[in-house]
Amino acid sequence: MIVVIGSINMDLVLRVPRMPLPGETLTGGAFRTIPGGKGANQAVACARMSGKVEAGGQQVAMVACVGDDEFGATLRAALVSDGIIDSHVTTMPGVASGIASILVDDNGQNSIVLAGGANDLLSPAHIDAARELIEQSDIVVLQLEVPMATVMHAIRLARSLGKTVVLNPAPAARVPADVLALVDYLIPNEIEAAMLAGGEVDASDVKALAAALQKQGSDNIIITLGDYDFPAQAVQAVDTTAAGDTFIGGFVAGLASGLDEAEAIAQGQRAAAWSVTKPGAQTSIPYLHELF
Repeated sequence: MIVVIGSINMDLVLRVPRMPLPGETLTGGAFRTIPGGKGANQAVACARMSGKVEAGGQQVAMVACVGDDEFGATLRAALVSDGIIDSHVTTMPGVASGIASILVDDNGQNSIVLAGGANDLLSPAHIDAARELIEQSDIVVLQLEVPMATVMHAIRLARSLGKTVVLNPAPAARVPADVLALVDYLIPNEIEAAMLAGGEVDASDVKALAAALQKQGSDNIIITLGDYDFPAQAVQAVDTTAAGDTFIGGFVAGLASGLDEAEAIAQGQRAAAWSVTKPGAQTSIPYLHELF
């Protein structure tokens, strides 16, 4: 089983012809509310890429917080509809669910602003309460849209229980080297990698970034660029929202199903390429059978 610990947001998505300049008002296009959040996106991607969703299997669980509002109820229902175990998704009274305000331009590029809401209240106590769930898992996946103290506590607990730990250090932030050393697979983009390296390496020098992170104790580093040592499929991008999350889900589901690392990376890339041809976050994440 895969346990994903992290954020759940409602994405407020607005299409725009281009990104507005400071102080400028633009007339936008279609507006949609779509379930998102890096944690939930990765959980959904793991579930769909496991090939178990349509068979009614529950191979993925989530540890997270939502608000006691309409968004919270909708977000929880979205997880359940993908067969994700929600027994440790906590509804926080008197708190709004997390939201992401997302602008998507005509080139498919996005600009995102987050309001953490209930995500900011995911605590080490929630992780301890989910200990039995984590004990039952094989792989634990984390990101940085919840408090750093909670992420570090979860990594230490998962590693102490002998679990494979995957960290997507996004949004970009510094993570203590002793915690990075406990991570089995570190999956940043080049900006996040440069932040973790302390800003001492040019973000465009990917091999130097990887070497710097390895010196901090991270043995397996996958820097997501779209096309580098592992060539990605060329597609016409419509919306890049959740492409990185989809890659991680495809990769982790591949590992969990017994694929070797190269095969799991290839599966993640195929899933991410498929996702950018569709709009939205969870609405763009493919099912395993769609990739073949």
